[in-house]
Amino acid sequence: MNELRIGLLLLPMLMAPVAVAQNKGGQTGTGIVVAKVLWAQHLEAGHQLERKGNFAEAEKEYLAAVEEAERVESGEPALFRCLNYLAVFYGHQRRFAAAEQVSGRMLVLAERLYGPEDPATATALNNLAASRCAQGQPGDYESVFRRVLAIRERAFGPDSVEVADVLQTLAVFYRSRGRYSEAERLSRHCLAIVEKTVGPEHPRVALSLSNLALVYYNQGLYAKAEPLLVRALAIREKTLPSEHPELAIALNSLASVYSYRGRYAEAESLHRRALAIEEKALGPDHPDMAAALNNLAEVFRAQGRFEDAEPLYRQALAIWEKSAGTSDPGTAATLGNLAGLYRQQGRYAEAEPLFQQALGIREKAGRDQEQLPLARLLARYALLLRETKRKGQAKKLEARARGIVQRLEGRDYARFTIDIHALAKDPNAYSLRDPQ
Repeated sequence: MNELRIGLLLLPMLMAPVAVAQNKGGQTGTGIVVAKVLWAQHLEAGHQLERKGNFAEAEKEYLAAVEEAERVESGEPALFRCLNYLAVFYGHQRRFAAAEQVSGRMLVLAERLYGPEDPATATALNNLAASRCAQGQPGDYESVFRRVLAIRERAFGPDSVEVADVLQTLAVFYRSRGRYSEAERLSRHCLAIVEKTVGPEHPRVALSLSNLALVYYNQGLYAKAEPLLVRALAIREKTLPSEHPELAIALNSLASVYSYRGRYAEAESLHRRALAIEEKALGPDHPDMAAALNNLAEVFRAQGRFEDAEPLYRQALAIWEKSAGTSDPGTAATLGNLAGLYRQQGRYAEAEPLFQQALGIREKAGRDQEQLPLARLLARYALLLRETKRKGQAKKLEARARGIVQRLEGRDYARFTIDIHALAKDPNAYSLRDPQ
């Protein structure tokens, strides 16, 4: 299919979920103890509302917490904590421009109050870099995350959950750039720390399991990904309300693996559960709804149920364009999938302009994390060109696709060429066969 199922799970996890944790000496990075004061009450109310999936009211409480902290005399440490929660909330909502703005305030405060090597400053650095990275802004994010890791290791010790959070951030970063060996190593390390520290049934463990599964998923190793996602879903079902959006993400992730393994009835059931949760919790025009509709359409397309798939793609596309714009990667992904559906039906005149529109979005983005989806799209368009007797044009696109894959940072794919025909069915399919 495409990266929608992955990005929706992965892109919010770049944001460090810890506000300001205790260090080895029992002191907080800000040196503040949270009292039962008004700003703290708003903060706790926002956190509880967010856990229940009531995001509109949660935002109001977080903003109220910031406002109350601003009124407190000598309240800058409290303000830092409130801003931190607000930034992470915006990250979870994929409102990365808002997260960037709040994280920038955090960093100014932290550097003035605590200096450049304090864990609070590291948290602000992490959130600012993560929000910029998620928007595709250029930057040396690896160096920033490694600096954050070093600060937290010194403050909390190498086997702390605070360090595990940053290991996961780095793993997500490497995975988004095709550096799967590094991503797997860090994800496994993170999982081991979290299981030892908080126990095997904690929500943090579910997150770590899911992120490790996605490393395998992106390489087409579905048999390795499946048991991790099954366990992650079981934890989330035990620890989250039955209609929480994070549960929908877990359902979609496992459903995607089932689809690629040919277990379509199970995949459809899980996707429908996820859709029902997201529509109730997020509303019919939320980007997560678009992704879920797109995923269910892919299940139908894989079974040849084209009449069922097409209206779902079109509904997803309308949501993407309304909520995220015509230049969003989600829009490009759904355009490419709808074009692929038309190609399979022999509706080449309808498919080709959609491929071209999707290519224009991917090429304009120019982001590192967009390169592999661009290669997949080129390969799928090339298949249409071959089927319409334009072999020369197809070869040019195939050469571009192979070149992109081989240039990926880390070169985990450098030994492969793209099997164009396998790619039309499975975007994670690579083999040593060079198309003639």
